Amino acid sequence: MTASDEKILVWLPSPMGDAILSTPALRALRKGRCDCHITFLANRTVRDILSPCAFNDAWIDSEDANVISLGLKLRKRRFDTVILFKNSFSAGLGAFLCGASKRTGYARDGRGLFLTQKLKPLVGADGRYKPVSMIDYYLEIVGAVGCGADGRGTELAVDEGDVLSLSGKLPAVISSDVPLVILVPGGGFGPSKFWLAERFARIADRLVETYNAMVAISVAPNKIEEAIASGICASSNNTLINLAENPLSLGELKALFADAKLVITNDTGPRHIATALGRNTITLFGPNNPEWTRTDYANEIQISSHAPCAPCDKPTCKQPQHFCMENITVEMVWAAIEKTLGNQDR
Repeated sequence: MTASDEKILVWLPSPMGDAILSTPALRALRKGRCDCHITFLANRTVRDILSPCAFNDAWIDSEDANVISLGLKLRKRRFDTVILFKNSFSAGLGAFLCGASKRTGYARDGRGLFLTQKLKPLVGADGRYKPVSMIDYYLEIVGAVGCGADGRGTELAVDEGDVLSLSGKLPAVISSDVPLVILVPGGGFGPSKFWLAERFARIADRLVETYNAMVAISVAPNKIEEAIASGICASSNNTLINLAENPLSLGELKALFADAKLVITNDTGPRHIATALGRNTITLFGPNNPEWTRTDYANEIQISSHAPCAPCDKPTCKQPQHFCMENITVEMVWAAIEKTLGNQDR
């Protein structure tokens, strides 16, 4: 078998943010195996956020709940190599069932017996995984198959069709010459990552009054985050754009982010959309260790209150007071905004 005959399957992680953090590794794999046929296995969210993508030749939907039937379906595709980015026992089992002779990934979660090339994750004296940037975590995997890193920068592409459809949905935003600022007050991890809605509202008002900014609130399509967006808009003294009332596809959301002057966000997936598209970004950190998602992106300001109970890595705060997020003040965030925007848009 020559390199050009090799069929590679990459099983991508499920969280949107992790998928974006894997793009440096995907880029390195494409460059190192440019003659191979590379297929990505992913859920619909990951496929939509990474598309259009120059790093693969084909996609397979991973929404099959039965890993055995999925593995047998993959077997029909006759892959030679499976590279596991997804951390789960079921992904290891699926890779084994697909029949590929080479299966590379981290030997964790009891799946080492399914792999032919095993990487060991870093573990501390307490038995817990050591915090390491997921960028480097994924780069180690492709490095094991002989593909050297081609930089650590994440990247996303925006489809022109999504730009056109966005302009049809939000023409006032696209045609405006005032700075667009996007606020991301939610997070799929859990409410422990949420900064206070009333503080987002105060920031929104100061952005409008100081910079004549157009402020949009971006949340996931669920009742909890939709309620947060409604609360911010209700608490504001100005008219804000509530994207919960103007639903966008992920492609359209990327197009909107690409037009933003600044994104202010909790530590959640859309943060990585912003940095991958080269936007000015302010990220608010609470319960999670920033090392897990370190990108070294130059135009991001990270704010953490350094609460004594953080990082706890818990989706719901167990303390009598939500110290890690409540200790991040409006003034701390505003100082970062002033540093980012300065006098350029006054």
